[in-house]
Amino acid sequence: MNILILGSGGREHAFAWKIAQSKHCDKLYVAPGNAGTAKVATNVDIKVSDFNAIENFCIQHGIDMVLPAGEETLVKGIYDYFLQHENIKHIPVIGPSQHGAQMEGSKAFAKSFMLRHSIPTAAYKEVTLQNIEEGKRYLMDSPLPIVLKADGLAAGKGVVICETHQEAQEELSQMIESAKFGDASSKVVIEQFLKGIELSVFVLTDGKDYLLLPTAKDYKRIGEGDTGLNTGGMGAISPVPFATHELMLKVEEKVIKPTIAGLQKDKIIYKGFIYFGLINVNNEPFVIEYNCRMGDPETEAVLPRIENDLVDLFQAVADEKLNTQVLKESTEAACTVVLASGGYPSEFEKGFEINFENEKSDALIFHAGTQFNQHQKVITAGGRVLMVTALDNNLKNALKKAMTATSEIDFKNKYFRKDIGLDVC
Repeated sequence: MNILILGSGGREHAFAWKIAQSKHCDKLYVAPGNAGTAKVATNVDIKVSDFNAIENFCIQHGIDMVLPAGEETLVKGIYDYFLQHENIKHIPVIGPSQHGAQMEGSKAFAKSFMLRHSIPTAAYKEVTLQNIEEGKRYLMDSPLPIVLKADGLAAGKGVVICETHQEAQEELSQMIESAKFGDASSKVVIEQFLKGIELSVFVLTDGKDYLLLPTAKDYKRIGEGDTGLNTGGMGAISPVPFATHELMLKVEEKVIKPTIAGLQKDKIIYKGFIYFGLINVNNEPFVIEYNCRMGDPETEAVLPRIENDLVDLFQAVADEKLNTQVLKESTEAACTVVLASGGYPSEFEKGFEINFENEKSDALIFHAGTQFNQHQKVITAGGRVLMVTALDNNLKNALKKAMTATSEIDFKNKYFRKDIGLDVC
């Protein structure tokens, strides 16, 4: 099979690394890819939003399967585009329809879906410019802290937790009236703050059945001790020690099964990954958010723990035969640490050469924000630069291995959190 992955981050490198191991994979392409994907696949200079160019490439190179790894492509309707074009409609696209991708593309859509299908989530209110004064009154009556979420896609940065009513009022004005997050915050969801501990749960679904993937916990704040600004994620662990059998049974019965049933009831076509951003409140799961794809950096911790041939699973999704598959999960634990550019998630410099010469560990190095310079040296090209994943039979040892590996890679202004996973060990 010839397979095309769409995207350029650490998640895409992890998928490319895993798919390249498949007995079914003949040629693997990543568009546009990065310096890491170039090691296991062929990079293609195509933007993930250029559907016409993607179509032409698939025809010219005999592509048999497409994996849109990021949310932008799915929310813009890549699944529907393929179905609507005769020359490529036979190519499976592993992801939801544009309608299904609204589970991530619109926070208001997702909250309405959860309310409609009795899926546990925090109380909320939708606010736009038209009802902003009503929204401000709602804020004043809300207990502290208060969560404000941009309705649309905001690269993982559209969520603000406000500690005072005044801060919440000002933030709501900035988001809606000053377009703090652009069009993404033309509508804002005000949400009750839930106190608990977060975990990430993933399923792969063919629209009827699902496979529960290994659990993970990511660390979104830039600073140690979960302080500072939200980021796309500074690290992850898998599995999650507090995700007990009892808790996961509740997750399946109260969250996953009602979600799959809800998609069917609402006639939403969904063949791909569902990410459940959950919070454990007194051993009860509540949904914070849905994503229509795998998380990042959780992917880099989860995929190395899946022992199946990933293409077998994807083909079963395409054929609606996922019930014939059984997930094989490694007993090893994984820890992923993100090496970021100093200053991220605010302003940062890039273009610095990355030195791998001292890298001697057996850790997996997934590239996120990297590219080649004119001398074919790998340089920094983003806020999150590399994802370092280590595995061991013991989570504490996996953490130690990951930390050792991070110290063996160097670039100017390198920054990483040294406390990933320590809170649950």
